[in-house]
Amino acid sequence: MQLFYSPDIDLKTQNFTFSKEESRHIIRVLRKKEGDLLHITNGKGYLITAEISHANEKKCLIHIISFEKQQKKWDYYLHIAIAPTKMNDRFEWFLEKATEIGIDEITPIICDNSERKILKTARMKKVLVSAMKQSLKFELPKLNEPVKFSEIIQLNSANIKLIAHCEDPDKKNTIKNLVKPNKNILILIGPEGDFSTKEIGTALHHQFIPLSLGASRLRTETAGIVACSSISVINEK
Repeated sequence: MQLFYSPDIDLKTQNFTFSKEESRHIIRVLRKKEGDLLHITNGKGYLITAEISHANEKKCLIHIISFEKQQKKWDYYLHIAIAPTKMNDRFEWFLEKATEIGIDEITPIICDNSERKILKTARMKKVLVSAMKQSLKFELPKLNEPVKFSEIIQLNSANIKLIAHCEDPDKKNTIKNLVKPNKNILILIGPEGDFSTKEIGTALHHQFIPLSLGASRLRTETAGIVACSSISVINEK
């Protein structure tokens, strides 16, 4: 299945016109023609089947045939709050792979030791869309604008709140001992220089539990993927 994406299609949509860029891709590159069927998602859990009614590379018009609500492929809610890496491509790699594995929400956090404090999320969202389509998922992860560490620790919606840091290795536990299936989970991943001692203390004060991601010292983006993959494995049926 080849999956297309348009957030502007909802349950009331009967006909829809793709953007000029997407129309060119569908008609000129993929050589689709009138009468061909397309599979589309709006990133909100729906598989939409549509027929091309006007095959124009500047204005491809489709007629919606059906909406099918797809069951999410995982039963948990995973929110990873992670410090942006110095190199954008490494952070984009995390976004891509986390989306392929399964993640619900991502928040870039600005910490005391952050190497990058400004992040352009528009390009990042394109990475998420591409990974969603490639892995045939129908839920687009929510990418929040960057927030300060002091803001993210105020969140109280998660059942399980974890902070992965490098201090006091003997006082931390592993994901398999801290996480049960079907939970709402928030995991904090720090910058290359780790969270500051003050930040760790503040997180503990807000009921975050210290987390170990193994004996190796991991890069920020690797730690994010390890956390994401571990949660996925714990919830396998």
